[in-house]
Amino acid sequence: MITLPEEYAQRMRSLLGDSFSSYEAALAMPPVRGLRVNTDKIALSDFEKINTLAYEKIPYVENGFYLEYEHVGNHPFHHAGMIYVQEPAAMAPAECIHIDPDWKILDMCAAPGGKSTQLKNKLGENGVLVSNEIIPSRCRILTGNVERLGLLNTVTTCMDTARLAATFPHTFDMIMVDAPCSGEGMFRKEENAIPEWSLDNVKKCATRQSEILENAVAALKDGGYIVYATCTFSLEENEMVVDAFLRAHPEFEIVPVKESVRACTSDGIFFDGCETENIRFARRFYPHVGRGEGQFMAVLHSTASPAFDKKKPTSASKPDSVTLSFLDDVLVQYEKEHVLLYNGNPVYFTPDFAVPKWAAFALGVTIGEVRGKYILPHHQFFSAMGKYFKRKIELSPDSELLAQYLRGEEIETDSENGWAVVTVCGCAIGGAKVVCGRAKNHYPKGLRTKR
Repeated sequence: MITLPEEYAQRMRSLLGDSFSSYEAALAMPPVRGLRVNTDKIALSDFEKINTLAYEKIPYVENGFYLEYEHVGNHPFHHAGMIYVQEPAAMAPAECIHIDPDWKILDMCAAPGGKSTQLKNKLGENGVLVSNEIIPSRCRILTGNVERLGLLNTVTTCMDTARLAATFPHTFDMIMVDAPCSGEGMFRKEENAIPEWSLDNVKKCATRQSEILENAVAALKDGGYIVYATCTFSLEENEMVVDAFLRAHPEFEIVPVKESVRACTSDGIFFDGCETENIRFARRFYPHVGRGEGQFMAVLHSTASPAFDKKKPTSASKPDSVTLSFLDDVLVQYEKEHVLLYNGNPVYFTPDFAVPKWAAFALGVTIGEVRGKYILPHHQFFSAMGKYFKRKIELSPDSELLAQYLRGEEIETDSENGWAVVTVCGCAIGGAKVVCGRAKNHYPKGLRTKR
């Protein structure tokens, strides 16, 4: 049984009343795990035909399942970026509103990338996702997950939210603010968060959350949406932050979430001094009410009339003939106007979204490293562009050849000479250079499995 700090327990008794005992009992149960199918790589219907990992659907996430499989990180489907393992309650904020596939979306506090990759699955070929993380080590993890999932038209940035808003003023149709918080909702999943809890930290988090929300306003288009989320239960970090924001910004309103999310959550709490009449539109995900950990979410809508959206061309330049010749040799098709040079490196990214040369930690799909007259392709290029490759090496999920490939070994193949993508169930897992019936392994060393 988890032992809660007495001050925290008293606060939760005050919030929950008679249901506190149900909440406390839920903390004694194992954490709930989930996965999402990466529909940028495989259609949900196709995944369901090969699915051996999870069978019960999450009711508010079309491509989400409750996960019971152990050590899923070693599974070929995970290596191939078909799935993203994510706690079920954490999937709820991205499901709060309908998302237009052409939207430009910003995730301000994105690492490790769960909500970002979930949002990207909702965008079409013209949509753009910018995922930001202020801590460089966490930004590398975020970028690694974007690469593994093979996502197109994504940008990762590593900066504070004030600078982020100044870089992309009035740019985004939707902004996800999954704000750093005191983590009360994660006590069951991460018990080390319990001794770190204090009322002083709650208050410090609330101040920081309000600052991040202010910066979100500067980056949002008129008529856009901010989804504010935390994984805590405290009024100070949730309803009080939202109420103060709406009092300071009469041009915003709080709006209801989608019915599927409302059905598995509890109403926002009206507190003494609250001036937001519809604060109940905010949602609370409790472990004794829904199957998941703690989550708070509120949808804030700008009521200002949206201005005409002018396309801003990227500041990247055009690549040289070496890059285009490489792509012509390797791919069946690609959009030449999407092939750009960003800070001297060839990338594949939409030409209609401006990103300053200094701003991106990673822009679009990194094609590879130009080495004189040839290109050494990047792992992300195989993962994101694999479906367009001319040469494909399909391996069975339970085959010894796939096990050898994931260990970094050469494998035999009847593929033609040249760069080839290695696939499992039709999804790109990595690359290889085929020479005379041998596929020389280019799966990154940091991702390889042990013997």
